[in-house]
Amino acid sequence: MSKQKPNENTELSPNQQPLFRNINYILIGVGVLFLALGFILLSGGGSDDPEVFSSDIFDTRRLVVAPILMLFGLIIEIVAIMYRAKK
Repeated sequence: MSKQKPNENTELSPNQQPLFRNINYILIGVGVLFLALGFILLSGGGSDDPEVFSSDIFDTRRLVVAPILMLFGLIIEIVAIMYRAKK
């Protein structure tokens, strides 16, 4: 049996570039922060007693602000993945 040589071309050649640049990672971080903030704003509003109804679950913060922040977070994530700097 013949032994296969290990691939010697594991390093990037001068004409190859990494998939993501620093700006992509920064945008990904900002998108994750928007998503986390949206989930934090979405939480809470429950009642301590299960027999008592709490209308806090229908607050504007939970029905409007949190979903908008989460949508912006998802849009930022898509842009971060697709963004490619001009040469």
